[in-house]
Order: sequence, then structure tokens, then C-alpha cells
Amino acid sequence: MNVFEAVKPNITTRQAAEMYGIKVNRNGMAVCPFHNDKNPSMKVDKRFHCFACQADGDAIDFVSRLFGLPCKEAAMKLADDFGISYDSKHKPTVKTKIREPTAEQIYQKEEAQCYRVLTDYFHLLRRWETQHAPQTPDDEWHPLFVEALHKTSYIEYLLDTLIDGSLEERQALVAEQRNEVMKLEQRIAELSAKPERCRSPRKSGLDR
Repeated sequence: MNVFEAVKPNITTRQAAEMYGIKVNRNGMAVCPFHNDKNPSMKVDKRFHCFACQADGDAIDFVSRLFGLPCKEAAMKLADDFGISYDSKHKPTVKTKIREPTAEQIYQKEEAQCYRVLTDYFHLLRRWETQHAPQTPDDEWHPLFVEALHKTSYIEYLLDTLIDGSLEERQALVAEQRNEVMKLEQRIAELSAKPERCRSPRKSGLDR
């Protein structure tokens, strides 16, 4: 099976876009990385189509345009990044130089990371609110339950802004929360590595 046969039926453009830092909203729309897009104008599903600049194609075409790669190298990148095996006997020995990401692509990757970390934290808060809820009025409140009560609504507000806010609002949020999102990402990793009962919540700038 050659690389095209391996990739095309197994990877949608949406999966590729999200893998490379493009945030897709609930309606399957994303800010197009191929022109100076202010609001989401690109539909991303099995294929992609931008209603503004008319960019169109499948996952391989998307990665080819995003990284400035020939189609075969784009297909191989997808296969390698998604762990899909294929016949590599014709794999070129000379690596194609990948163009440097634009400032817009760098920002989109940071926004996607911010959204991912806040989403992971939001799910944790919802779980803590249920898992650590006091069973009787006399029970001492677990610190993670208290944290969930204090922060769930605010994190939900941040996520709503990243989904439906204007470009300026999203950029301001990402810049404001940059350091705290990094700390939060580290904390989530630590929490997943240790039992929750052994840890107490750490203060962060996400408190309001």
C-alpha cells in the first residue's frame, strides 16, 4: 500500500488541521491559514473549503499548502505523524525543506494549545465537582471540590470566548493567559501522574 492509499481513507482534514494547531469550532469552521482571515471562513470536515479564498482539497492538500510541501511529502508527513504504516521503499532520501510558519500560524497554534489546556482543565473541574462533593452536611469540603465551585464558570467563559469571540478578543485572551496556561498545563500533567488525594490545589492567576 502506497502512502496515498494509506492516508486518504484514514485521515480527515479536520483531524489534520487540529493536529497542526488549527482550532475548529462546533460548526466545523476554522480561521483559514491560507489568507489573512479575520473570522472563520473555512469549512473543515473530511475535506476543506474556504469560502473566502476558495482553497479546497483533502487532508493531503491541506498539509501540502500549510507546510509548503509537495503532495507526496505531505502524505508522508501525515502518515508519520498519525502513525500510519505504508510502503516506504520509494521514500526520498533528501528531506524537503519546510517553510517557516507564519506569525498567523504561530498564533493559531498557541490559541489551539490554550483551548486544549482550558478544555482539559474544565473537564477536570466538572469531574471534581461530582467526585469530591460532600456526602453529608457535616463532611469537610475537599479542596478540589472547592476549586471546582470557584473556577468552573470562569473557565467556561474563557472557552466560550475562544469559540465565539472576535479575533481581537481571542488574541487578548491568549496573551493574557499565556503564562497561566503554561502553569496549568504542567499542573494537569502532574495531577495525571499522581493520585488526586495526594495533591492539594495550587493557586494560579486564573483565579478571579
